[in-house]
Amino acid sequence: MRSEPPGPQHEWLDGDAGPVVRPYTLTGGRVRSGADGFDLVAFVLAGPAGAAGADPHLPPEHRRLVELAHRPVPVAELAAELDLAVGVVRVLLGDLLARGLVAVHEPPAVHLPHDDILKAVVSGLRAL
Repeated sequence: MRSEPPGPQHEWLDGDAGPVVRPYTLTGGRVRSGADGFDLVAFVLAGPAGAAGADPHLPPEHRRLVELAHRPVPVAELAAELDLAVGVVRVLLGDLLARGLVAVHEPPAVHLPHDDILKAVVSGLRAL
């Protein structure tokens, strides 16, 4: 016989639902990290302190990010792996970056053509 856990029960939750936590609860309600925003394709790599093993006092999401960053991994892939919003992952990465547990490598700046060149191309295509 299955025993029911103590506390109020919701009809839309069952034993398979697992923990239900709003994403921004993980960040303490913060929507921006202490560091500048990370590009979606920026690579994250565990730093020397993180590579030695994640601090057991870190929250589980932070520890998981450090574990996943044992090899260079893009921010977008981390968000997908943890099934979290990219904004949440960016805040968590900012925390780890401030502790020196990860390093973030931004992609090189891409030099886009000047607006005049793009307008000339569009004009040429329209003329065809």
